[in-house]
Amino acid sequence: MESTFDIFIKAIFSENMIFAYFLGMCSYLAVSKTVKTAVGLGAAVIFVLTVTVPVNYLLENYLLKAGALSWLGEDYAAMDLSFLSFIMFIAVVASIVQLVEMLVEKFAPALYGALGIFLPLIAVNCSILGGALFMQDRQYSTILDATSFAFGSGIGWFIAIVAIAAIREKVRYSHVPAPLRGLGITFIITGLMGMAFMSFSGIKYGKKVEEKKKTEVAKTSEVNNPKNH
Repeated sequence: MESTFDIFIKAIFSENMIFAYFLGMCSYLAVSKTVKTAVGLGAAVIFVLTVTVPVNYLLENYLLKAGALSWLGEDYAAMDLSFLSFIMFIAVVASIVQLVEMLVEKFAPALYGALGIFLPLIAVNCSILGGALFMQDRQYSTILDATSFAFGSGIGWFIAIVAIAAIREKVRYSHVPAPLRGLGITFIITGLMGMAFMSFSGIKYGKKVEEKKKTEVAKTSEVNNPKNH
């Protein structure tokens, strides 16, 4: 079983929302022209993911999935409301995004103006809904694991958009062939960064280390105790 820390590290690197699953690409490409706006949107995504995934975890485990209502009594134990998952998840995401939009407009009006339409569009950002659906699919055992995954996914998305924004600011002063200027070179750089992030899949997390140790112990025992033919 994976530890909470392993889930967190995997969500940032080897299962990065942008470079592993290419989720949230619309905002990633549109708001990464400057580091300032990238940092603002990245922080908003971290907050929204960290709040919505745990809330959706509670909804999934205590309201929606088959048997989740057993805490109300035996009469409700057989109820299955999983068909409402998409509606409920999107409603939670939209509510939290509305809260973030109001806070940003109140305390950072310049950032609110810079982000424009892409701030409310976090509600339909694939990475936000993807976080909830990954949580549902992977069936994390505790809300702490779900929160760790959400926070790690948000940080991974933040790193991706800030990194590409910093590169795009430098590329602006470079000689780029006319057909590749703008989104063309951005797609190429994103692909190269995705390939670089694939190297993190070689990290041996706790579960892999335990499996390797068991394999080594089994091989050692076979060598020390050969079968008699």
